[in-house]
Amino acid sequence: MEHVELTADDLLLRPWRDADAPAVRAALRDPAITQWNPHGGGPIDDEAALLWVRHRADWSGGDHASMAVTAAAGGELLGSVSLHSIHHGDASVGYWTAPAARGRGVAVRAVVRLTDWAFADLGLHRVELCHAVANPASCRVADRAGYAAEGTLRESYRYGDGRRYDEHLHARLATDR
Repeated sequence: MEHVELTADDLLLRPWRDADAPAVRAALRDPAITQWNPHGGGPIDDEAALLWVRHRADWSGGDHASMAVTAAAGGELLGSVSLHSIHHGDASVGYWTAPAARGRGVAVRAVVRLTDWAFADLGLHRVELCHAVANPASCRVADRAGYAAEGTLRESYRYGDGRRYDEHLHARLATDR
């Protein structure tokens, strides 16, 4: 899969770069990101942040497309949005927003833009979005991004505090309008 850059209003979604590592290190230390987007354990130091960025920048396996969400003017890192588990026309979407960018609709616009690209350019049919029931902000993102609620997955994922949480399952289909 080839890297792309996508725009959404005042946002630029672009492939990750090594230069993003310091901002990623700071973001992954945020308690909300740590809780709801566990990075795989271990301390977030310079090396871990660089490995995180490089893993997400490597789209060669075709199973994910991960992008930095930045301000179109100035390039400030605002968040992350990714398609993952791409397989047989289906995928899942995940995201986080840096603390300073919260409450501005960044996650909604990034999720909508990446999802539209997935349908139009990758030919996907279904994209799922799961979030912990205990994370109402992510539920608002799903709703505002046009992801229909489909149900609750009981104790389906272990989050940053090591506990399993119920998750809401939302999805969009290429045929949804």
